[in-house]
Amino acid sequence: MPTISNKGHSMPESPIRKLVPHAEKAIKNGKHIYHLNIGQPDIKTPEIALQAVKDNDIDILAYSNSKGEESYRKKLVSYYHKNDINISIDDIIVTTGASEALYFLFSSIMDPNDEVIICEPFYANYIAFSIASGVNVVPAISKIEDNFSLPSIEAFEKLITKKTKAILICNPGNPTGYLYSKEEIQNLAVIAKTHDLFLIADEVYREFVYDGNTHYSILHEKGLDEHTIMIDSVSKRYSMCGARIGCLISKNKTIMQTVLKFAQARLSPPSYAQIACEAALDTPQSYFDDVAAEYVDRRNTLVEELQKIDNIKVAMPKGAFYCMVELPIKNSDNFAKWLLEDFDVNGETIMVAPAAGFYSTPSIGLNQIRIAYVLKKESLIKAVGILKEALKVYKD
Repeated sequence: MPTISNKGHSMPESPIRKLVPHAEKAIKNGKHIYHLNIGQPDIKTPEIALQAVKDNDIDILAYSNSKGEESYRKKLVSYYHKNDINISIDDIIVTTGASEALYFLFSSIMDPNDEVIICEPFYANYIAFSIASGVNVVPAISKIEDNFSLPSIEAFEKLITKKTKAILICNPGNPTGYLYSKEEIQNLAVIAKTHDLFLIADEVYREFVYDGNTHYSILHEKGLDEHTIMIDSVSKRYSMCGARIGCLISKNKTIMQTVLKFAQARLSPPSYAQIACEAALDTPQSYFDDVAAEYVDRRNTLVEELQKIDNIKVAMPKGAFYCMVELPIKNSDNFAKWLLEDFDVNGETIMVAPAAGFYSTPSIGLNQIRIAYVLKKESLIKAVGILKEALKVYKD
């Protein structure tokens, strides 16, 4: 019998999506589920983006440019200029989501068995991209006790070997909600320069920054043009997860020429989605101000309610819309399944993301969960109430 590849065996299940069959069964059994497990915003997509698709007069849905439509990239340049990121149209390649951008990048800058250092816990799909590219992830561990702040320069330098090619961060972070400070970004810049490494930043949550803080991009750093690559996406910014449009940005011409070859091999990013995304760039600032205010309100509500539960630890998010929580249990995978299969309060239960899937280090994060506060305040209060009752009766 033919067999699948070792790579296929190694590819992990999504810690977020693997519980879907259990959730479907719970729904069939009549339970209502509060979905705290996935970063799907309930904020409405800007009408201007949806209307642009409705109003188009395309009569042949042709291939787009492999780099992305020129008109869209020109408007992206203007968007980044407003954020003090000075780039040109040639520094952008539009991709099918940030996921494709990362896969193209890993394949462009690293060979099999090369190493990328990633601050842990991290977005679970980074592992999938590394396996698909044959790359090894080396975790730089951050801790809930430190609110998941950046490990020291010394901690990073201990991890660097001859095979190390890059450092990857998510800023603000998924799953932690941590926002890297200007000083922390500059510390990473020093490491990248000193050891001649690429510095990659996934900045898809740049609009979601709270408490008077500002987002400091790696592209704000001077003298790092050959080292830095930024990954971005419209999914969260405009609540357009289904558009599947992202981009890769770098002033390193060799990287861009190499990534383009991968982009040409997949032909082109989707045309209709680029139409919507180009129009979305005209979304007024008031939209983002309102969304940020809403998420701050939800975050504060969530954290306040969680802190009423005994024997848990809660990290305070500074950005994005995720919160990491450490529970008085042994295994959050088992707990998450039990919540869906065997527990409810008046016919209602919750779905959470077990945090072990956001770590590559074995045995770390087993008693943690990630909560996405993408529900309205009233729902968050109910959801935390269900969690509180569940912990009273759950047995490992």
